[in-house]
Amino acid sequence: MSWKPPRVLTPRSILPALAVMLVLAAGAAAHANKPVPFGDRVAGPGDAEATPVNSQSVDSADLDLKVVGPGLEAYHKKTGERAWTYRREGAEALYLAMAGDNAIVVWDDGLVTSVRPGDHEVRWHRAVPGLADYLRADGEPGADKRTDAERKETAKLRAAAALHTVQRAGSPWLAVVTPNLTMGLRDADGDLRYNDRPSNGCLYDPLRTVHTDWAVLIPRTCTSGGVPVSGGITGYRLDSNGWSTITGPAATVKVLDSSRVEITDGPIVPPRIFDTKAAAPETACTGLDAPFAAVRPKDGCGDPSAAATEAGPASPAAADPAATATDGAVAAQ
Repeated sequence: MSWKPPRVLTPRSILPALAVMLVLAAGAAAHANKPVPFGDRVAGPGDAEATPVNSQSVDSADLDLKVVGPGLEAYHKKTGERAWTYRREGAEALYLAMAGDNAIVVWDDGLVTSVRPGDHEVRWHRAVPGLADYLRADGEPGADKRTDAERKETAKLRAAAALHTVQRAGSPWLAVVTPNLTMGLRDADGDLRYNDRPSNGCLYDPLRTVHTDWAVLIPRTCTSGGVPVSGGITGYRLDSNGWSTITGPAATVKVLDSSRVEITDGPIVPPRIFDTKAAAPETACTGLDAPFAAVRPKDGCGDPSAAATEAGPASPAAADPAATATDGAVAAQ
C-alpha cells in the first residue's frame, strides 16, 4: 500500500481558483448594480421597495387602480390605504385599461406594460412604433401653440383612443392603434399576434375606433390628391380571420352590446348592424336574404301572418295608401 503526502497548494495552483472567484464576484456585483429593466419601480405604502410578490398577494378585485401623477397606484377598497405604486423612470403613465384581471398601462414614451394587481408584478413590456409621436402630436396644426396642460390632456385623450382591450372569455387581448400602424397583443404574455398598416393614401383613425368583447373595429380615412375619398372599417380578431368593409369618409361605429355594433354611413345609407362574434352583418327580417341569414335581429323575426291575425281586420284608414304613407312618416320621425 503506497502512501502519498497531502498536496501542497502552491501560488501557481491557487491562481486559477482565485481567478474564478474574482469573476464570480464581479458578475454578482454587476448583477446587483444592473438597472431594473425599462426603469420599473414598484414600491409599497411607505415608498420603500415593495416586498416580494409571493408575500403580498391579494385579490385584484379588492383593489382600486388609478393613474396618479407619473404612474399607477393601487388602493385597498375596504380601507382606502395605498397598497403599492408603479413608476417608470423618465416616463409618465397616461391611461389604464383592464384586460381580464390584469392592468394595461400606456406610457408617454410609447411603451405599453401589463401589471398583475394582486401581487404587483410587471408581467411584460411592449414598445409600439410611432405611438409616442402620436401621443405628443408634434408637428400637427396648432401643436406649437398648446400649453403644457393642453399637451398633457391631448396625450391622455390619445392614449385612451389608442388602447383597446378585448375581454374575450378565457383569453383577453389588446390592440394598440396609431394612424400608421395597429398591433394586436395577447395579454397572457404580451406576444405580438398581428401588425397591420393601412393601404396607401389611408390612415387609421384611433379616435373613431371601438371594441367589443370579440373584436376591435378601426375606421380609416383615405385621400386622393388631398380630397377625401371612400374609406372603410377593418375588424380584427385573434381567434379567427378579420373582415373589412368599404364606407364613406366619415362613417361612425357605435357599440350596441358585447358583440354588436351599428355602422352609420351618412344620411342616405341606412344604418346597418354587424355582429362581431358571428363576424357577419345582421339581416333584416323582410329582406330577400332573410331565410339564409347568418345573423338575425336580436329580437328575432316573428310570423307575419300571426301578427296580422292578432291585429284583426285592417281599418279603413290603414287600407288607404295615402294614410299608410303618412303614418309611416310620423313613425319614422
